[in-house]
Amino acid sequence: MLESFRLDFAGVREVLASPELRQVVDDLAEQVATNVRAHVPAGTPVVVRSYTTDRGAASVTVEDVRAMAWQARDGILTRAAGSAGLEVRAWQQ
Repeated sequence: MLESFRLDFAGVREVLASPELRQVVDDLAEQVATNVRAHVPAGTPVVVRSYTTDRGAASVTVEDVRAMAWQARDGILTRAAGSAGLEVRAWQQ
């Protein structure tokens, strides 16, 4: 039985900043973008941008004036993320 547990913050930070995890994040973002492209008109720009905060991150953007309506009506980004195995939750401060 586990009597005590101490989180290794430095180790967690190292894993989150690793190139291996960055690759996982980038691959998932590409998968989300592929899923979105299957649900928008052909030729609609779907852009993946990788960036770094205290860890690797990425965004997927649909660069079309109709994209907000598609998201509101059909949840194109939410569904695409879910299809990639990601959990989508409301942002909280």
